[in-house]
Amino acid sequence: METKPPTPLAVLVGIQTPQVDDVAHEASLEELGRLVKTLGYKVVGAVSQRREGTGAGSVLGSGKLAELAALTGGSGVIGSMAPPPRSKARTRFEGAADAAAPGAPTDPTESEPELDRKPEFVIVDHELSPSQIRNLERATGAQVLDRTGVIVEIFHRHANTREAKLQVEMARLKYVAPRLRESSGGGGRQQGPGAGETNLDLDRRKIRDRLAELKEQLEAVQRDSDHRRSARRDQLRVALVGYTNAGKSSLMRALTGSQVLVEDKLFATLDTTVRILQPETRPRVLVSDTVGFIKQLPHDLVASFRSTLTEALEASLLLFVVDASDPTYEAQLEVSRSVLREIGADAVPSRLVLNKMDRVDDVRRAVLLARHPDAIMLSAHSPGDVSALRDTIIAFFEAEMVEDVLILPYAKQGLIGEVYESARVLSEEYDENGRVLKVRGLPGAITRLRRSLAAS
Repeated sequence: METKPPTPLAVLVGIQTPQVDDVAHEASLEELGRLVKTLGYKVVGAVSQRREGTGAGSVLGSGKLAELAALTGGSGVIGSMAPPPRSKARTRFEGAADAAAPGAPTDPTESEPELDRKPEFVIVDHELSPSQIRNLERATGAQVLDRTGVIVEIFHRHANTREAKLQVEMARLKYVAPRLRESSGGGGRQQGPGAGETNLDLDRRKIRDRLAELKEQLEAVQRDSDHRRSARRDQLRVALVGYTNAGKSSLMRALTGSQVLVEDKLFATLDTTVRILQPETRPRVLVSDTVGFIKQLPHDLVASFRSTLTEALEASLLLFVVDASDPTYEAQLEVSRSVLREIGADAVPSRLVLNKMDRVDDVRRAVLLARHPDAIMLSAHSPGDVSALRDTIIAFFEAEMVEDVLILPYAKQGLIGEVYESARVLSEEYDENGRVLKVRGLPGAITRLRRSLAAS
């Protein structure tokens, strides 16, 4: 009988700087724990310290470093006598996903005897330099990941579509590259072709070549995506945006009746999903569920997912979905808005949706209502709330629509499907020129229909 490998154990490390209050610090560590759980590891402890910043070579002070080393079985000393760290960047680059997550179980919830086991991972709630990672590894004897590394690895595992996989691999290589430079330690020189190149030089060249190849492949995939988006240009489109695990996918399923993935995990959704609002309207409304945001989202991931977030940029209405039961929801909302500002989507009309109101008591509900009087308050699990949101979406688009009269020549009756697809037909009559249609729709859609009817 084949036995499952043990679940990797991890210790969290957080630094509370003066500008971060206790609530925000605890929420950040809790969020990091959920990220680590999503990665398939089990959190068995945490070490936290108040410091002026995270720039110190060992991140922690000597006392806290010793406390951390006691948990992991390390020496607590940063020095040449400590065993040198393995090259994690080289392992990730050459070994791909399996090497980056040694011993990841198929079932992270399995129970197992953990006596005498020391945590194999130290996960730090900040972005670290290569030297800081090396120092912590020497002192703790454990593999060290920073917050960015955890997020990049989660994205790598959860990407499903070809476009998302290409984007994530590019971001992953960009994250690995500087750590490869400093942690590989020079290495020997190659023999044969490329003689004179060190192992480090070779790895750098491999990454540059692979990035160039990925960029070319991604551009081809994005051209196809652009064509599909162009075909939907004049349709009614609403995009669900917001912090990861705010309930966007649950709301998407409730609005569209689609079987999109709904999991209580961070970044359960990475690929943009587009479905039709149900019950279907004329013209129909498309709903997009986009990748969730998170604080300290690596810049390369924001940049690489720019095309995915184009769904938000090209939408007619953005719904900012927020977990109203989370005490740090306002900071999460600002993260979402800042990312969308970065891609220029802040000009798109938007509404705030306070989700998970079923978890909010009456006192907090009153506070939320006073703070956000125009917000839509709902629970994605309440059919009545979802129906009211659907009415709000339809009312928004109705306000943008205009009425017009189109004449469909008898020789072009094949275009009637396009008319019904793009606008609501209020009445039909016939005269000597063809079918006379009174329609209601978005100005852009009606202009496009006029061009199609006028073309020879």
